[in-house]
Amino acid sequence: MSAANYRSFAEDWERRATVRTRPRRLLEHDDRLIYPLCRQPLALSAAFLEHCPQWRDFVLVQSFYKFINDVVIFETEIVGKTARSIARNRFSLPFPFACRVDAMAVVVDEDYHALVAMDFLQQAVDMTGIHPIDLPGQIELSHALPAAQALAPPRLRDAVALIGVAIAENTVTHDVAAFSKDDSIKPSVRGLMADHLFDEGRHAQFWTQLVRLYWQAASPADRDSIAETLPTFLTHYLTNELQKGFDLRLIEHLDVSVDVRHALRDEVAALDFPITRHHPLLGNILGFLHHSSLLQTPSVAQALSHYLPESGRPA
Repeated sequence: MSAANYRSFAEDWERRATVRTRPRRLLEHDDRLIYPLCRQPLALSAAFLEHCPQWRDFVLVQSFYKFINDVVIFETEIVGKTARSIARNRFSLPFPFACRVDAMAVVVDEDYHALVAMDFLQQAVDMTGIHPIDLPGQIELSHALPAAQALAPPRLRDAVALIGVAIAENTVTHDVAAFSKDDSIKPSVRGLMADHLFDEGRHAQFWTQLVRLYWQAASPADRDSIAETLPTFLTHYLTNELQKGFDLRLIEHLDVSVDVRHALRDEVAALDFPITRHHPLLGNILGFLHHSSLLQTPSVAQALSHYLPESGRPA
């Protein structure tokens, strides 16, 4: 692949990466929330508000722990792993050296994000005295990538991983941005998210450029093979089943009556976010697919026609 159209972010990283510029953030002991209520429907459900609102802070702290845990898995086991293999030239797709240098900067950033997240988790335990319940060992991406890769020929599985990571990095940027602007939560947590966002915007551009480089060089047959994997990837990536599972486990730790527990379980089970073109993350995903040039490929547009607005569907 040619580096002629690749713009390195190495100079920006030297000046602006949060690992180089931010002091340690400390969790405040104030009356603000540690996790946004709007991101935890269990704490807003009718049964919860009627029967056990005193458990709100416990639920929000545990939800914060899950969020931290998800960040660590995402940054180290998935994004960092893929970036490291590119940096070390162990990816099946060869990238120019400038891309590999930037990939190593991503590794450093992501490991730092994981470190800061773990530090915040420990601070929260020390401050609240609330210890994490059993946290999930995987995130949605942990299922989505292998499921999509299994549909591709072995030689294309790294390419599928690259595209999947790029999709995730572009959607997590939107998610972190919303978190960082929520005035109901502690300033240090919002600052943590703002620091994260500062790096993730650069990462999203990096992965988009890499996918564009790959896609320009890929053969029509390879493009069509990868297109067939994308619906499966989105089905696993956009599901809320892991969140439901966590919330059901969380309910088991509440000191409530059997009837209330059943009511809470029923409300969690009823929460559903259909994976349609109206899914809240789909706009960002389609934006990435457009900017990386994938969506201009007929087989990709056809494979994802179910998710496209009427005006964007292939004839």
